[in-house]
Amino acid sequence: MKLHIKHTTDYRYTEPLRYALQTLWLTPQSGPAQTVDFWSLGAPKKLFDQPDAFGNTVSSYTFTGSEADNVRWSLVNAAGQVQTWGVAEFTDAATLPNPYFFLRATDLAAPNPALAEFGRRFVSPSSGTGRVDLNQLLALSQGVATAVGYRKDSTNVTTTALQAFEAGAGVCQDQAHVMIAVCRSLGIPARYVSGYFYAANEPDLASHAWADVCLDVATRRWVSIDVTHACLIDQRHVRLAMGTDYNACPPIKGVRQGGGKESMTVGITIEAVGA
Repeated sequence: MKLHIKHTTDYRYTEPLRYALQTLWLTPQSGPAQTVDFWSLGAPKKLFDQPDAFGNTVSSYTFTGSEADNVRWSLVNAAGQVQTWGVAEFTDAATLPNPYFFLRATDLAAPNPALAEFGRRFVSPSSGTGRVDLNQLLALSQGVATAVGYRKDSTNVTTTALQAFEAGAGVCQDQAHVMIAVCRSLGIPARYVSGYFYAANEPDLASHAWADVCLDVATRRWVSIDVTHACLIDQRHVRLAMGTDYNACPPIKGVRQGGGKESMTVGITIEAVGA
């Protein structure tokens, strides 16, 4: 499937902006599940690109202004076309961290005894082998989707996996974090993926998140699971970036001086080319 994506982030300020440093994880990479036909990224100032430890392309820019400039608006634009192949299983490049790296606790997806107890209802990891059964992982994803029902605006970007699990509600980010934290609680490496999801009747999911879970540590074999839909990723999914949790690969992260109160509007449209 060929998908054309437009992603805008519009910032407005009540006072002149003096300084801003922003880092963007908004450039998808070609890989087993997709081919990037073309992609462009625009920002108020010149962008500088570099890879991070997870193979993502990270772009950053710096803005310096003064009160006399009276800059009260900025815009980040990402757009392009990606051809998706629906490949859910893949092998990591040798340059990426060892799968066991993704067992580490993170602020948003830390192991927890309650999560381990929940996970053992669905998954029985082969002790010491570094392997796990795919069907059991899919059963776990269905269990997580049921235990943490999708509820728009029920959480925020600081909500932890345990908080979402105990509340029984969250958005795709939270469902992915719970899946990851459960897997880590059982000794199964797992990580967070940000991306896009094409569905004409689900515009709220255009900005999406899911989980990579390691099937076999020795061979660096992984599978991508969309917890919200309790399924393997398919041609509707565009992979944007991955990391240990949301904090490792947010679409945009930055700091600023001046500007007063900030408001942010995000717009994402995804169209199937030729559909």
